Amino acid sequence: MDRVTTKAALVIAPISDDDISAVVALWQDCGLTRPWNDPAADIALARRGDNSEVLIGRAGDAIVATAMVGHEGHRGWVYYVAVDPAYRQQGFGRAIMDAAESWLRQRDILKMQLLVRSENTKVQAFYETLGYGVQERIVYAKWLDGRPLTP
Repeated sequence: MDRVTTKAALVIAPISDDDISAVVALWQDCGLTRPWNDPAADIALARRGDNSEVLIGRAGDAIVATAMVGHEGHRGWVYYVAVDPAYRQQGFGRAIMDAAESWLRQRDILKMQLLVRSENTKVQAFYETLGYGVQERIVYAKWLDGRPLTP
């Protein structure tokens, strides 16, 4: 895809019903989806309660950035951070992360965490430029529907 040069501001707002298919397509284009996670179901779950939100960023009419943000009452988390490859290097990644952080601050959540796959060094470098640092932890997981663990 060719890079788009734009001076348009990123307008960030919560996702609407009409945005879901475009957001899922963006996540697929950015390589964020996995066969064992249904992105539309993830969106629906995030929209169900007050502790989470899917934020979208528009440049003109195009959805070019997203972040799913939420908290469990103690720590904030962000998932599905995406910027359309054609719109990268324009500050949209920083802008959508700023919006996610602001969403959490408004709810008195003072620590945000995120997960990055170990092989994704480019994204790791991005988060480091935003002031995020690695915290050594071991992540345990279990599928509550009985499935075996996924990679």
